[in-house]
Amino acid sequence: MASDQAPASFLTLRQRWSQSRMALLTWWGHLSPARQDRMAMMVPLFSVLLFLAAIATSFWYLHNEEEEREQESIKRDIELVHQQMRLQLIDAQEHWVQMSHEVIAHHLTPAQFLTQAQQQMRSHPEILGMAWLDAERHGRAYALSTNPTNATPPPEGLSSAAEPSYLSAEPPASHPASQAFQRAADTHLLSYSEPFAIEPGQTVFQVHLPLVEHGTLTGMLVADIDVEPLLMHAVPTEIAGRHVLSLRNSQGEVIASTAGIPSHAIRPPTRLLSYAIPFAPVGPSLQLRGEGYRTSPNLIGNTLFWMVVALSVLTVWTLFGTWRHMKRRLQIQRTLVQETNFRRAMENSMPTGMRAMDMQGRITYVNPAFCSMTGFSEADLISYLPPFPYWPLERIEENSRLFQQELSGRTPAGGVEVKIQRKDGSQFDARMYVSPLIDPQGEQTGWMTSVTNITEAKRVRDQLTAAHERFTTVLEGLDAAVSVCTVSHGELLFVNRSYRMWFNTDPRWHALLAGQQDNLPTTNPAKQAENIDDLGGLSITELTDAGVDSHEVCLHAMNKWFDVRARYLQWTDGRLVQMLIATDITERRRFEEQAALQAERAQVSSRLITMGEMASSVAHELNQPLTAITNYCSGMVSRVKAGSIDQDTLIGALEKTSRQAQRAGQIIHRIRAFVKKSEPQRQEAKASQIVENALELAGIELRRRSVTIHSYVAQRLPSLHVDPILIEQVLLNLLKNAAEAIDTAQMPKNRRHIELRVTPRHKPDQGGMIEFSVSDTGPGMKDDVAGRLYEAFFSTKADGLGIGLSLCRSIIESHQGRITAENIYNGEAISGCRFSFTLPVGNLADSSKHAAQ
Repeated sequence: MASDQAPASFLTLRQRWSQSRMALLTWWGHLSPARQDRMAMMVPLFSVLLFLAAIATSFWYLHNEEEEREQESIKRDIELVHQQMRLQLIDAQEHWVQMSHEVIAHHLTPAQFLTQAQQQMRSHPEILGMAWLDAERHGRAYALSTNPTNATPPPEGLSSAAEPSYLSAEPPASHPASQAFQRAADTHLLSYSEPFAIEPGQTVFQVHLPLVEHGTLTGMLVADIDVEPLLMHAVPTEIAGRHVLSLRNSQGEVIASTAGIPSHAIRPPTRLLSYAIPFAPVGPSLQLRGEGYRTSPNLIGNTLFWMVVALSVLTVWTLFGTWRHMKRRLQIQRTLVQETNFRRAMENSMPTGMRAMDMQGRITYVNPAFCSMTGFSEADLISYLPPFPYWPLERIEENSRLFQQELSGRTPAGGVEVKIQRKDGSQFDARMYVSPLIDPQGEQTGWMTSVTNITEAKRVRDQLTAAHERFTTVLEGLDAAVSVCTVSHGELLFVNRSYRMWFNTDPRWHALLAGQQDNLPTTNPAKQAENIDDLGGLSITELTDAGVDSHEVCLHAMNKWFDVRARYLQWTDGRLVQMLIATDITERRRFEEQAALQAERAQVSSRLITMGEMASSVAHELNQPLTAITNYCSGMVSRVKAGSIDQDTLIGALEKTSRQAQRAGQIIHRIRAFVKKSEPQRQEAKASQIVENALELAGIELRRRSVTIHSYVAQRLPSLHVDPILIEQVLLNLLKNAAEAIDTAQMPKNRRHIELRVTPRHKPDQGGMIEFSVSDTGPGMKDDVAGRLYEAFFSTKADGLGIGLSLCRSIIESHQGRITAENIYNGEAISGCRFSFTLPVGNLADSSKHAAQ
């Protein structure tokens, strides 16, 4: 029965194995060749990595086990040394207890104490000294170690020639010795102090044994223990040979070591094994630490291990190299397919026709663009020899000559222009570029020709050429000089005929016209770098969008004036250039100067005419002070002859006579200053002073015509930069015209007045300004008069010259101001007229600049 079950079980296993194998083969067959290659490479690589991981894990386990054994060895040695040191202290402690009993029983004198202390210090070299203190820490007896094996000299406090330091001067309460003394005194128990240094390189701790008699502290036995002899005599030789043992304080500093190395020089190496425990009698402030290297051989350095590692690395490197090679081959294959598809797609999509020929001139390849361009199919052209069907019949001879040049490799690098005939008989212009076909062995196998339809491009080129010729003709025919110069190097790129006629082709004139005398070309590179226009750090786009800059320049060398319009452009090669258009305005400037001279003469004439019209009023105004002077003088002469005048009365009469003479002089001086011919002089002036002077002159005319005036001048007005005489002339003209309008209309007494107001104004388009307004109560202006009000030689007066308001407008506009006139209405009826003019308030330098222009 068992024999029957065994074959059945075997058959089941075979079936399962067969099914698993079929499933594996099926899965493998569904994989792509690239994935099969990748899997074939990954299986051996995975096996090698598993083997290497198993070897590394085994050695790591053995290494850790060896390290634990060595760590345990250090632990045992440390505990042994710790036990030896405790036994030494316990042995010494028994003698101290016995001595304390004898002291308490008064069986031990100080001399006997010294003898027993010396005996104990000879048997225990770690004891530096012993002292017998009373309850007040005063020394009764003390002894120093004389053991020759103690290489460390006793401290100064324990020398035989001086009293110990803890007897001569009580240490502070924070000192470890004081703390241990106080702890022993409080608890009546043996107390150990924390280690402390008594001198550089020597650290001790003290043992305090209280002397208690009937519950009262009567004294203290104190022993100084040197930590280094304590450690050295407790460490066996075999342990000192295997490990370095050291005592460390609470800060981890080495205070004693079997290696004899200073504390600052002992630093545990990277692979150092260590173990530390606190020194029990003293407490956690003193630790016993053992350090040492592994003494067993390094298992990782085993030859067998390195051989296995080397073979594994070699296998992995070989598999990795094979995998990289296969991966590179797959990448090359994919790249080749991609490049082939890309070239085919590019050839099929590009508008440029491609034609390939062998060395005999037989067509071997044409792309779809070439077929679409000529109208012939690929079957119509492949294996065709010249003459080709797309050659025009009338150009066969010419095309044959060009074809021979092509086969001989003498085609120009810029290509040749040819005529191509389509299958339907139409023709187009084309440009052909020829390059040799080279096989992988470096041998030429034929020629590749690219054909581009240039019919439209040629038409555009012809149009551009014609447009350029027209543009050049226009520029050459201009009377203005046109020049284009680079900003960075001052190189002239274009000049027209007028520029060449006036300035030849010298770029220095371009800089002079642009107002850049400091930016002239120079042969010095450093100077040239300084002369480049900084342009305020603006970008090319901001400069080209900035618009046209217009200014006038006088070239004294030519005695000519030019109106220059400049702007920045981006040249065809991307460089920043400056274009200037300079127009000769010498004649215009001459006419403007003559017109200005005539205007000045007209202004003087207007003032003279005004004073002529006011002559009778001026004579009447002067007659009053002169008559008063005559009367004063006659009265004084009569009274002096009669002897009826005293000195005070005479002086009073003379002062009145003087004031009348001054009044007459002021009237004459004001009239002379007003009519005096002089050049316009702009200066800083106050509006209130201008109004006051104008009212003095106008007051004569107003009184003659029985017209009153009301003036208002705002307070704290800013200063004006004007010619005050010209502004006074404008005000005087407006006031005189207002008075004439009221007097001519024979207005009643209640409507015979004028209002003069001076107020500040501000407008967004003009900025700050001062407004002068003259309002009258006359009949106003008619509509036909308002349109011609400022027209030269137009006047509503029968004897008027028509230059008053025209001059007023010229004067105000020369000061960048504006003058306006309007009727004043009361409902629908006109109740008067108002003339207003404004003068800008700004920087004096700006006003001077505008005036110069």
